[in-house]
Amino acid sequence: QVQLVESGGGLVQPGGSLRLSCVASGIIFRFYAMGWYRQAPGKQRELVATITSRGSTNYGDSVKGRFTISRDNAKNTVYLQMNSLKFEDTAVYYCNAVGGPRDYWGQGTQVTVSS
Repeated sequence: QVQLVESGGGLVQPGGSLRLSCVASGIIFRFYAMGWYRQAPGKQRELVATITSRGSTNYGDSVKGRFTISRDNAKNTVYLQMNSLKFEDTAVYYCNAVGGPRDYWGQGTQVTVSS
């Protein structure tokens, strides 16, 4: 059974930082591209960042220069370091794993940026 379990969300003030983690089980992690997506109330789910099995990264325009995605294959974990957080970063953040035709999602973790 495949599981992606996110953690690290919470309430943070504007300008603050959070680090999200996603631990994967039930997949051969090192072969999967991993990603973070987010969905704010009333909006569509959008790309935050992805990282391929080889470590190449891609970011959504709204987070470039502020967020960093990384992975630790030994721990089956993908991270999202979020700095300089803004009100508009408030959303549920989802972890995604893609390997060939297989596509898995976590349950999400809430990030709220508020003063």
